[in-house]
Amino acid sequence: LKFRGGKGVATSLGILFAIDFTLGAATTITWLVTAILFKYSSLAALVSLALAPAFGFFLLGIQALKFVGILSVIAWIRHADNIGRLLKGQESKINLTKYASADALKKHDDAAG
Repeated sequence: LKFRGGKGVATSLGILFAIDFTLGAATTITWLVTAILFKYSSLAALVSLALAPAFGFFLLGIQALKFVGILSVIAWIRHADNIGRLLKGQESKINLTKYASADALKKHDDAAG
């Protein structure tokens, strides 16, 4: 990650897994599906953490809704700059081919010796 972004979301997901594995898994799967479909990590974080309180409520009840709701609001506040960039079309997309290409080049260089 090169220490750029995502640490708060990763910590939030860790907290959700600590509360309940299914809650963490549902939120993580939501993040993955959104990231794959739209290629924006920040959008995936916003969508998954917006749905997390509902997941918490249906899986664990009102107490989870309250706690996870607070966590979600904090995450949305912390993503204010990302929301602005998303609305302006200026947010950077996930580019896995950049990493795949670098990995393939390294493997090729290692094999060539």
